[in-house]
Amino acid sequence: MKTKLLNRSSTGWKSRGSLEKKAESISYSLFTDLKSFYLNKIVYYIGGVCSVLYMAGYFFHPFYSIASLLLLLLLIAVLADLALLYSKKSGIVATRQLPERLSISDENPVSLFISNRYNFPVNALIIDELPVQLQIRDWKRIIQIPALMSETISYQVKPLTRGAYTFDNINVIVTGPLRLTRRRYAIGAQHTVKVYPSFVQMRRFQLLAISNRLEEAGIKKVRRLGHSSEFEQIKEYVRGDDYRTINWKATSRKGGLMINNYTDEKSQQIYCVINKGRVMKMPFDGMTLLDYAINASLVLSNIAMVKQDKAGLVTFAEKMDSFIPADKKPGQMNLILESLYKQQTQFLEADYEKLYATVRNRVTNRGLVVLFTNFESLEGLKREMPAFKKISHYHLLLVVFFENTAIKGLIHSNAEDLEQVYVKTIAEKFAFEKKQMVKELQQNGILSILTTPEQLTVNTINKYLELKKRNYI
Repeated sequence: MKTKLLNRSSTGWKSRGSLEKKAESISYSLFTDLKSFYLNKIVYYIGGVCSVLYMAGYFFHPFYSIASLLLLLLLIAVLADLALLYSKKSGIVATRQLPERLSISDENPVSLFISNRYNFPVNALIIDELPVQLQIRDWKRIIQIPALMSETISYQVKPLTRGAYTFDNINVIVTGPLRLTRRRYAIGAQHTVKVYPSFVQMRRFQLLAISNRLEEAGIKKVRRLGHSSEFEQIKEYVRGDDYRTINWKATSRKGGLMINNYTDEKSQQIYCVINKGRVMKMPFDGMTLLDYAINASLVLSNIAMVKQDKAGLVTFAEKMDSFIPADKKPGQMNLILESLYKQQTQFLEADYEKLYATVRNRVTNRGLVVLFTNFESLEGLKREMPAFKKISHYHLLLVVFFENTAIKGLIHSNAEDLEQVYVKTIAEKFAFEKKQMVKELQQNGILSILTTPEQLTVNTINKYLELKKRNYI
């Protein structure tokens, strides 16, 4: 008997514990639901009117009865509105659609799909929790969703740094049909997406290059001087063709003027070399010089592969980092894109001697080396000139560095006092030093581009196509 009683008592305790757990879960869900409950401003306004009527009721008794009746009607209306809002556990359903990856410095589409499961139309305030890197703290939309219908919200985001971006919850604040209460839905929609170098810009230039419409992007046409040694085909003479390329044997056989058609030499090595030192940390329009150089390198590598050249990548700072041998295999662009995604600026001085040793030992055939870097003083350039000379002895070196757009603004401003005259003079000195750097490189037989960050991609492609047309590589 004792054992039976003990068993019964133990089962009783278990059932009592399960009931307590259920009660706790119900109370917790009710508490969380109440946390999502808000009153609209009109409720407080009516409550204020009731307070005034109650105070007036001390002097005129009918006002006391009117205030009580008004307060009772307000309470009934609030409870009715609240019951309608909480009649469904999930009256609102929201999802977010994102691309597989985002492109830096480009507009990327994002879509929100909001579904109303209530039997009445609702006014909804949508607050999307955007990644912290975007620094957008006031994003919100107000929409009206019909009963049992869905709405779509589309917007654009423009990331300015590479890395992983996390989109958090979608908050939907729904107003009841009586406009007295509101309910907040915090819908879990966490999703992490990576921001890559500007592959949107890369695809745009690729399409223009394939269709021979690069001029639409600002790429200049370069007149060919002479022709390369790579023969393509024999074609009929058209007015304007170089008469020096007439093929007299084919002309005699055909009975009409025929000329030899030559094409640009292919399979040449194009290396994009990116300095990741502290000079590339300087920001312009929200992006660092390193990000501008990465975008330009991605586009230039892709254009080189469209032109049947081999594209490679080298990144360095105080030590060598990434090295991708030049190639034109199908997966080469993915290798370059993934490598560029991981690059981060270092805060130490770049070692150009190590760069020379790497290029000398690992890049065996002569090719075009496009070095993206920056110099703020002529002395800094002269310190690295010996390494540049060594590299240019074995390869065609193109040094790309940046104009300081902030200094240009100071130069063109009007000086109104002595301090502004001093600042403007210093700015002109720095701008003049940039021009001296170009001459210094030219005197040492090294090609260079001095460009603004926003024109970096176009100017680099222009120079590459010019060198290719002139058979420098």
